[in-house]
Amino acid sequence: MTKAFICGCKGLSLDAQERALIARHQPWGLILFKRNIDTPAQVAALVESFRESVGRADAPVLIDQEGGRVQRMGPPHWPAYPAAKRFGELEGREAQVEAARLNARIMASDLKAVGINVDCLPVLDVPAPGSHAIVGDRAYGADPQTVAALGRAVCEGMLAQGVLPVVKHIPGHGRAKADSHLELPRVDASRRELEEVDFAPFKSLNDMPLGMTAHVVYTALDPDHPGTTSPLVVEEIIRGHIGFDGLLMSDDLSMKALSGDFGDRARAVFAAGVDLALHCNGDWAETEPVAMAAPVLAGKSLERAERALALLKAAEQPLDLVDARAKVHSMLATTA
Repeated sequence: MTKAFICGCKGLSLDAQERALIARHQPWGLILFKRNIDTPAQVAALVESFRESVGRADAPVLIDQEGGRVQRMGPPHWPAYPAAKRFGELEGREAQVEAARLNARIMASDLKAVGINVDCLPVLDVPAPGSHAIVGDRAYGADPQTVAALGRAVCEGMLAQGVLPVVKHIPGHGRAKADSHLELPRVDASRRELEEVDFAPFKSLNDMPLGMTAHVVYTALDPDHPGTTSPLVVEEIIRGHIGFDGLLMSDDLSMKALSGDFGDRARAVFAAGVDLALHCNGDWAETEPVAMAAPVLAGKSLERAERALALLKAAEQPLDLVDARAKVHSMLATTA
Protein backbone atom coordinates (compact mmCIF):
# COMPACT_ATOMS: atom_id res chain seq x y z
CA MET A 1 0.00 0.00 0.00
CA THR A 2 1.34 3.42 -0.97
CA LYS A 3 2.45 5.60 1.95
CA ALA A 4 2.03 9.35 2.21
CA PHE A 5 5.59 10.50 1.70
CA ILE A 6 8.10 11.39 -1.03
CA CYS A 7 11.76 10.43 -0.72
CA GLY A 8 15.05 11.34 -2.37
CA CYS A 9 17.99 9.13 -3.30
CA LYS A 10 21.75 9.48 -2.92
CA GLY A 11 23.24 9.22 -6.39
CA LEU A 12 22.91 8.43 -10.06
CA SER A 13 21.30 5.03 -9.46
CA LEU A 14 19.49 3.23 -6.67
CA ASP A 15 21.76 0.89 -4.72
CA ALA A 16 20.50 -2.41 -3.35
CA GLN A 17 19.70 -0.93 0.07
CA GLU A 18 17.72 1.95 -1.44
CA ARG A 19 15.74 -0.40 -3.68
CA ALA A 20 14.92 -2.61 -0.69
CA LEU A 21 13.86 0.33 1.51
CA ILE A 22 11.76 1.86 -1.25
CA ALA A 23 10.07 -1.50 -1.92
CA ARG A 24 9.40 -1.93 1.79
CA HIS A 25 8.12 1.56 2.61
CA GLN A 26 6.31 2.30 -0.69
CA PRO A 27 6.68 6.09 -0.98
CA TRP A 28 4.17 7.87 -3.19
CA GLY A 29 6.98 9.45 -5.16
CA LEU A 30 10.69 10.13 -5.64
CA ILE A 31 12.27 13.59 -6.00
CA LEU A 32 15.48 14.15 -7.99
CA PHE A 33 18.25 16.73 -7.54
CA LYS A 34 21.45 17.63 -9.40
CA ARG A 35 23.29 14.84 -7.57
CA ASN A 36 20.95 12.40 -9.36
CA ILE A 37 21.41 13.83 -12.86
CA ASP A 38 24.04 12.98 -15.48
CA THR A 39 22.81 11.91 -18.92
CA PRO A 40 19.30 11.40 -20.34
CA ALA A 41 19.81 7.61 -20.46
CA GLN A 42 21.01 7.56 -16.84
CA VAL A 43 18.04 9.63 -15.61
CA ALA A 44 15.57 7.42 -17.49
CA ALA A 45 17.15 4.30 -15.95
CA LEU A 46 16.97 5.80 -12.44
CA VAL A 47 13.31 6.70 -12.92
CA GLU A 48 12.51 3.21 -14.19
CA SER A 49 14.40 1.60 -11.29
CA PHE A 50 12.28 3.54 -8.80
CA ARG A 51 9.04 2.52 -10.52
CA GLU A 52 10.13 -1.10 -10.58
CA SER A 53 10.95 -0.90 -6.85
CA VAL A 54 7.47 0.37 -5.91
CA GLY A 55 5.69 -1.73 -8.54
CA ARG A 56 3.72 1.21 -9.99
CA ALA A 57 4.26 2.22 -13.60
CA ASP A 58 2.82 5.72 -13.01
CA ALA A 59 4.59 6.38 -9.69
CA PRO A 60 5.35 10.10 -9.50
CA VAL A 61 8.92 11.25 -10.05
CA LEU A 62 9.40 14.91 -9.14
CA ILE A 63 12.04 17.52 -9.86
CA ASP A 64 12.56 21.26 -9.30
CA GLN A 65 13.03 22.39 -12.89
CA GLU A 66 12.21 26.10 -12.74
CA GLY A 67 14.93 27.64 -14.89
CA GLY A 68 17.41 30.25 -13.74
CA ARG A 69 19.02 29.44 -10.40
CA VAL A 70 16.84 26.39 -9.76
CA GLN A 71 17.38 23.91 -12.56
CA ARG A 72 18.37 20.32 -11.82
CA MET A 73 18.68 19.21 -15.45
CA GLY A 74 20.97 21.56 -17.37
CA PRO A 75 23.81 21.81 -19.88
CA PRO A 76 25.34 20.00 -21.65
CA HIS A 77 22.39 17.64 -22.12
CA TRP A 78 19.56 20.13 -21.54
CA PRO A 79 19.26 23.87 -22.21
CA ALA A 80 19.83 26.53 -19.58
CA TYR A 81 16.31 27.87 -19.13
CA PRO A 82 15.54 31.48 -18.18
CA ALA A 83 14.44 32.52 -14.71
CA ALA A 84 10.75 33.24 -14.16
CA LYS A 85 11.35 36.98 -13.82
CA ARG A 86 12.33 37.20 -17.51
CA PHE A 87 8.80 36.37 -18.60
CA GLY A 88 7.28 39.05 -16.41
CA GLU A 89 9.63 41.61 -18.00
CA LEU A 90 8.18 41.10 -21.49
CA GLU A 91 6.06 43.91 -22.90
CA GLY A 92 2.34 43.16 -22.64
CA ARG A 93 0.42 40.47 -20.81
CA GLU A 94 -0.34 38.47 -23.95
CA ALA A 95 3.36 38.09 -24.79
CA GLN A 96 4.22 37.25 -21.17
CA VAL A 97 1.61 34.51 -21.02
CA GLU A 98 2.44 33.06 -24.43
CA ALA A 99 6.17 32.86 -23.70
CA ALA A 100 5.70 31.41 -20.21
CA ARG A 101 3.28 28.76 -21.44
CA LEU A 102 5.47 27.75 -24.40
CA ASN A 103 8.63 27.62 -22.26
CA ALA A 104 6.81 25.40 -19.76
CA ARG A 105 5.78 23.05 -22.57
CA ILE A 106 9.39 22.79 -23.71
CA MET A 107 10.67 22.06 -20.20
CA ALA A 108 7.91 19.51 -19.67
CA SER A 109 8.90 17.78 -22.90
CA ASP A 110 12.46 17.46 -21.59
CA LEU A 111 11.16 15.93 -18.38
CA LYS A 112 8.68 13.60 -20.03
CA ALA A 113 11.42 12.26 -22.34
CA VAL A 114 13.25 10.78 -19.31
CA GLY A 115 10.09 9.67 -17.47
CA ILE A 116 9.75 12.54 -14.97
CA ASN A 117 6.07 13.40 -14.57
CA VAL A 118 5.93 16.11 -11.85
CA ASP A 119 7.67 19.50 -11.88
CA CYS A 120 7.73 21.56 -8.66
CA LEU A 121 6.77 24.70 -10.57
CA PRO A 122 5.36 27.41 -10.68
CA VAL A 123 6.61 29.59 -7.84
CA LEU A 124 3.58 31.72 -6.94
CA ASP A 125 5.35 33.74 -4.26
CA VAL A 126 5.11 37.54 -4.54
CA PRO A 127 8.42 39.07 -3.39
CA ALA A 128 8.14 42.08 -1.10
CA PRO A 129 10.68 44.92 -0.75
CA GLY A 130 13.38 43.89 1.71
CA SER A 131 12.59 40.18 1.50
CA HIS A 132 15.25 37.50 1.26
CA ALA A 133 16.69 36.80 -2.18
CA ILE A 134 15.72 33.11 -1.94
CA VAL A 135 12.65 33.97 -4.07
CA GLY A 136 14.01 36.91 -6.08
CA ASP A 137 14.05 36.18 -9.82
CA ARG A 138 12.23 32.90 -9.27
CA ALA A 139 9.07 35.04 -9.09
CA TYR A 140 7.20 36.05 -12.26
CA GLY A 141 6.63 39.56 -10.99
CA ALA A 142 6.18 41.78 -7.95
CA ASP A 143 2.39 41.94 -8.10
CA PRO A 144 -0.15 39.15 -7.54
CA GLN A 145 -1.90 39.65 -10.89
CA THR A 146 1.27 39.02 -12.92
CA VAL A 147 2.26 36.06 -10.76
CA ALA A 148 -1.20 34.51 -11.10
CA ALA A 149 -1.46 35.01 -14.86
CA LEU A 150 1.99 33.63 -15.65
CA GLY A 151 1.65 30.88 -13.06
CA ARG A 152 -1.50 29.64 -14.74
CA ALA A 153 0.18 29.77 -18.15
CA VAL A 154 3.03 27.62 -16.82
CA CYS A 155 0.60 25.11 -15.29
CA GLU A 156 -1.29 24.88 -18.58
CA GLY A 157 1.96 24.36 -20.47
CA MET A 158 3.10 21.59 -18.15
CA LEU A 159 -0.25 19.79 -18.26
CA ALA A 160 -0.38 20.04 -22.06
CA GLN A 161 2.78 17.91 -22.21
CA GLY A 162 1.70 15.36 -19.60
CA VAL A 163 3.62 16.73 -16.58
CA LEU A 164 1.92 17.76 -13.32
CA PRO A 165 2.75 21.20 -11.91
CA VAL A 166 3.14 21.92 -8.19
CA VAL A 167 2.13 25.41 -7.03
CA LYS A 168 4.51 26.65 -4.34
CA HIS A 169 5.07 27.82 -1.65
CA ILE A 170 1.49 27.98 -0.44
CA PRO A 171 0.25 30.26 1.17
CA GLY A 172 3.24 32.47 0.27
CA HIS A 173 6.99 32.83 0.90
CA GLY A 174 7.49 36.22 -0.74
CA ARG A 175 7.65 38.37 2.42
CA ALA A 176 10.13 36.11 4.23
CA LYS A 177 13.35 37.85 5.28
CA ALA A 178 15.18 34.58 5.86
CA ASP A 179 15.90 31.46 3.81
CA SER A 180 13.85 28.58 5.21
CA HIS A 181 16.58 26.18 4.11
CA LEU A 182 18.70 27.73 6.87
CA GLU A 183 16.33 29.16 9.49
CA LEU A 184 12.65 29.71 10.23
CA PRO A 185 11.29 32.92 8.67
CA ARG A 186 8.65 34.97 10.46
CA VAL A 187 6.24 37.24 8.58
CA ASP A 188 4.47 39.96 10.55
CA ALA A 189 2.09 41.27 7.89
CA SER A 190 -1.59 41.55 8.78
CA ARG A 191 -4.06 38.95 7.58
CA ARG A 192 -5.60 41.57 5.28
CA GLU A 193 -2.21 42.28 3.65
CA LEU A 194 -1.56 38.56 3.25
CA GLU A 195 -4.96 37.96 1.67
CA GLU A 196 -4.63 40.87 -0.77
CA VAL A 197 -1.13 40.00 -1.99
CA ASP A 198 0.48 36.75 -0.83
CA PHE A 199 -2.56 34.46 -0.90
CA ALA A 200 -4.08 35.93 -4.08
CA PRO A 201 -2.09 33.98 -6.73
CA PHE A 202 -2.77 30.71 -4.93
CA LYS A 203 -6.47 31.53 -4.73
CA SER A 204 -6.47 32.21 -8.48
CA LEU A 205 -4.88 28.80 -9.09
CA ASN A 206 -6.76 26.83 -6.44
CA ASP A 207 -7.89 24.34 -9.10
CA MET A 208 -4.36 23.00 -9.67
CA PRO A 209 -3.66 19.34 -8.79
CA LEU A 210 -0.62 19.67 -6.50
CA GLY A 211 0.70 22.20 -4.00
CA MET A 212 3.71 22.60 -1.70
CA THR A 213 3.61 24.35 1.67
CA ALA A 214 5.82 27.14 3.01
CA HIS A 215 8.00 26.76 6.12
CA VAL A 216 7.07 30.29 7.23
CA VAL A 217 5.48 31.56 10.46
CA TYR A 218 2.67 34.06 9.80
CA THR A 219 2.33 35.80 13.15
CA ALA A 220 -1.12 37.20 12.35
CA LEU A 221 -2.39 33.64 11.83
CA ASP A 222 -0.37 31.27 14.02
CA PRO A 223 2.62 32.76 15.86
CA ASP A 224 3.78 29.38 17.14
CA HIS A 225 3.94 27.14 14.05
CA PRO A 226 5.18 27.47 10.46
CA GLY A 227 2.51 27.05 7.81
CA THR A 228 3.65 23.50 7.07
CA THR A 229 2.77 22.29 10.58
CA SER A 230 -0.06 24.69 11.44
CA PRO A 231 -3.58 23.21 11.41
CA LEU A 232 -4.95 26.75 11.28
CA VAL A 233 -2.91 27.70 8.21
CA VAL A 234 -3.64 24.43 6.42
CA GLU A 235 -7.35 24.18 7.19
CA GLU A 236 -8.48 27.79 7.53
CA ILE A 237 -6.20 29.44 4.98
CA ILE A 238 -5.04 26.88 2.39
CA ARG A 239 -8.17 24.72 2.32
CA GLY A 240 -10.57 27.47 3.43
CA HIS A 241 -9.77 31.02 2.27
CA ILE A 242 -7.61 29.97 -0.68
CA GLY A 243 -9.89 27.04 -1.53
CA PHE A 244 -7.10 24.69 -2.60
CA ASP A 245 -8.34 21.08 -2.64
CA GLY A 246 -5.43 19.52 -4.51
CA LEU A 247 -2.85 17.13 -3.10
CA LEU A 248 -0.78 19.11 -0.60
CA MET A 249 2.84 18.18 0.14
CA SER A 250 5.18 19.72 2.68
CA ASP A 251 8.31 21.51 1.65
CA ASP A 252 11.45 19.50 2.48
CA LEU A 253 11.43 18.23 6.07
CA SER A 254 15.23 18.35 6.23
CA MET A 255 15.28 22.15 5.95
CA LYS A 256 16.53 23.94 9.05
CA ALA A 257 13.33 25.98 9.40
CA LEU A 258 11.84 22.93 11.14
CA SER A 259 12.94 21.43 14.45
CA GLY A 260 12.62 18.09 16.22
CA ASP A 261 13.50 14.64 15.00
CA PHE A 262 12.29 13.56 11.61
CA GLY A 263 9.51 11.35 12.90
CA ASP A 264 8.17 14.27 14.93
CA ARG A 265 8.40 16.59 11.93
CA ALA A 266 6.43 14.17 9.79
CA ARG A 267 3.79 13.61 12.47
CA ALA A 268 3.36 17.39 12.83
CA VAL A 269 2.86 17.70 9.07
CA PHE A 270 0.12 15.07 9.02
CA ALA A 271 -1.52 16.43 12.18
CA ALA A 272 -1.78 19.82 10.44
CA GLY A 273 -3.73 18.26 7.56
CA VAL A 274 -0.98 18.09 4.90
CA ASP A 275 -1.39 15.06 2.60
CA LEU A 276 2.27 14.15 1.91
CA ALA A 277 5.58 14.56 3.75
CA LEU A 278 8.54 15.43 1.53
CA HIS A 279 12.09 14.42 2.50
CA CYS A 280 14.70 15.23 -0.11
CA ASN A 281 18.32 14.55 0.82
CA GLY A 282 18.38 10.79 0.26
CA ASP A 283 19.77 10.01 3.73
CA TRP A 284 17.72 7.02 4.82
CA ALA A 285 18.75 7.51 8.46
CA GLU A 286 16.52 10.60 8.24
CA THR A 287 14.04 9.27 5.69
CA GLU A 288 13.13 6.07 7.52
CA PRO A 289 11.57 7.85 10.55
CA VAL A 290 9.51 9.88 8.06
CA ALA A 291 8.46 6.68 6.32
CA MET A 292 7.53 5.06 9.62
CA ALA A 293 5.44 8.10 10.64
CA ALA A 294 3.69 8.36 7.28
CA PRO A 295 0.24 6.79 7.10
CA VAL A 296 -0.99 4.73 4.20
CA LEU A 297 -2.38 7.10 1.60
CA ALA A 298 -6.14 6.87 2.12
CA GLY A 299 -9.38 8.81 2.30
CA LYS A 300 -9.43 12.34 0.98
CA SER A 301 -5.65 12.32 0.44
CA LEU A 302 -5.90 9.25 -1.77
CA GLU A 303 -8.75 10.84 -3.73
CA ARG A 304 -6.61 13.93 -4.35
CA ALA A 305 -3.65 11.80 -5.43
CA GLU A 306 -5.78 9.77 -7.83
CA ARG A 307 -7.37 12.92 -9.25
CA ALA A 308 -3.93 14.39 -9.91
CA LEU A 309 -2.53 11.27 -11.58
CA ALA A 310 -5.64 10.98 -13.75
CA LEU A 311 -4.56 14.21 -15.48
CA LEU A 312 -1.50 12.39 -16.82
CA LYS A 313 -3.75 10.17 -18.91
CA ALA A 314 -4.87 13.09 -21.09
CA ALA A 315 -3.48 13.08 -24.62
CA GLU A 316 -0.36 15.20 -25.02
CA GLN A 317 -0.55 18.11 -27.44
CA PRO A 318 1.91 17.94 -30.36
CA LEU A 319 4.87 20.31 -30.05
CA ASP A 320 7.61 21.16 -32.55
CA LEU A 321 10.50 21.61 -30.10
CA VAL A 322 12.84 23.29 -32.57
CA ASP A 323 10.28 25.92 -33.53
CA ALA A 324 9.14 26.36 -29.92
CA ARG A 325 12.67 26.94 -28.61
CA ALA A 326 13.37 29.44 -31.39
CA LYS A 327 10.17 31.35 -30.68
CA VAL A 328 10.82 31.64 -26.92
CA HIS A 329 14.42 32.68 -27.58
CA SER A 330 13.23 35.37 -29.98
CA MET A 331 10.62 36.70 -27.57
CA LEU A 332 13.03 36.87 -24.65
CA ALA A 333 15.71 38.54 -26.76
CA THR A 334 13.69 41.76 -26.49
CA THR A 335 14.45 41.91 -22.74
CA ALA A 336 18.08 40.76 -22.84
